[in-house]
Amino acid sequence: MKKRGFTLIESLVTVVVFTLATTALMGFISLGYKVYGYTKEQSIAIDEARKGIETMVKEIRQARQGDNGSYAIEKADDKEFVFYSDIDGDGKTERVRYFLGTTNSGVLIKECVSFSKGGTCGVNFSSFLTGILKSAQVQISIEGDFGASNEYANISLDGRNLGSFCLSQCSDCAGSWQGTATFDIANDASDGSLQFLADASNKVDNSCNWQDPNHSMKARFELSWTAEIAGSGHQFKKGVIRPIGAPPTYPSAQEEITILSSYIRNTPPIFQY
Repeated sequence: MKKRGFTLIESLVTVVVFTLATTALMGFISLGYKVYGYTKEQSIAIDEARKGIETMVKEIRQARQGDNGSYAIEKADDKEFVFYSDIDGDGKTERVRYFLGTTNSGVLIKECVSFSKGGTCGVNFSSFLTGILKSAQVQISIEGDFGASNEYANISLDGRNLGSFCLSQCSDCAGSWQGTATFDIANDASDGSLQFLADASNKVDNSCNWQDPNHSMKARFELSWTAEIAGSGHQFKKGVIRPIGAPPTYPSAQEEITILSSYIRNTPPIFQY
């Protein structure tokens, strides 16, 4: 019997077929690893999100008034939920914020005082903005010698008059904040810098003693804002601020943030009401 070997062409074809088969097999193996990795990540994401939601629901059920007098629920929208609750059982109420990574919000409170008749005082907010500003508000209150119609204070922001406070319905040296009003200041806050000035009329005497003896006027400015941060849209986070000082405050700079999950998709929105 005559024996016959592979020709050169047959050998080349065999090598090519073997190479293609090997490449295809490696591709399938690689795809298998990717599918496995995706499935594992998805499983981790579901488990992390479930644990985070369970904890959030438990803490919300225990929500109560903040130690600074704030309502139990401070904010609720599609990307953020802020409330007050004693989450560690120490008898003190923490400010708790659950939010998506795209959202950053904060609250800053500053006060000023004038000790002269018809005096002025002011506060400045700066370096508070991280990301793209979406909303900003300021709540303003005053206290002092404001019992008569000619005793009032003009409030301005960056030189723009916001209005006159305590033209009516205020008391002399009340010992509590009066004339409270809230303003939308998103356009003013877009550069991350705000300058407020309180200017009392010349009939406001330095005869009040609440916290600061012999003052004519005190002004309180509570700034709150929300900004959007690019690049972290799939992170589900929790922020906690513990009360400090007397009277208690919740400084945004003291917020402790932890990432609950890095694989969240906000479709449909997590926070629906």
